[in-house]
Amino acid sequence: MSESLNRQLADLHAERLATWAPAALQVNIDQRQRLVDEAQPDNYVQVGDELDPFTLLNVEGGELNRELLLADGPAVLIFFRFAGCPACNLALPYYERQLYPRLREWGVPLVAVSPQVPERLVEIKTRHTLRLLVASDPDNNLGRRLGILYSFDDASRNAALAKGNHIGDTTGTGTWELPQPTVVVIARDGTVAFVEVSPDWLVRTEAEPVLQAVEHLLGQQPVRLAI
Repeated sequence: MSESLNRQLADLHAERLATWAPAALQVNIDQRQRLVDEAQPDNYVQVGDELDPFTLLNVEGGELNRELLLADGPAVLIFFRFAGCPACNLALPYYERQLYPRLREWGVPLVAVSPQVPERLVEIKTRHTLRLLVASDPDNNLGRRLGILYSFDDASRNAALAKGNHIGDTTGTGTWELPQPTVVVIARDGTVAFVEVSPDWLVRTEAEPVLQAVEHLLGQQPVRLAI
């Protein structure tokens, strides 16, 4: 049986059920449920949409723009919240294990994207020794264009402030906006070939459909995932 990201995320939630104070846990659950209930999928970027030029900031220096990423074929973008997000610290190593080796073999860039400023965002790459690219989306510019942003609700904002945490200070953006976890496969011509948005950040895209989407673009043989 292949490794499951959502099994790991379910285990994280189970750990919180056992260890978190009930009030804090309920704020977290309510925020995630609200995002699911209020999701408007028609407002998200859609398969077939063409992405206008964009520029991301590589945490290791330099820029990653659309033309560079698509120079030799498709590219895969994985949007995540910020370097200290516990669920993101499960998701990115999972994508490193389950996506990066095959995509690298195919010459397809894999970029994990967050609005967090590069000097703070780099820590998630170094913490897990990630070979995949990690990049900052300045001011959430691309995330906003893709329609995948959300803002903390009042309860979550108040809970964060009570602990002395302003997410805008953490990310360096100064705002309460973050991207919903999203995977976008971009074809070489700049059109979206696959997209999945996860309003609940404890439910995220598994590797298999992403590999299948890239495989289809490249005309590769059927994917065999690692066990």
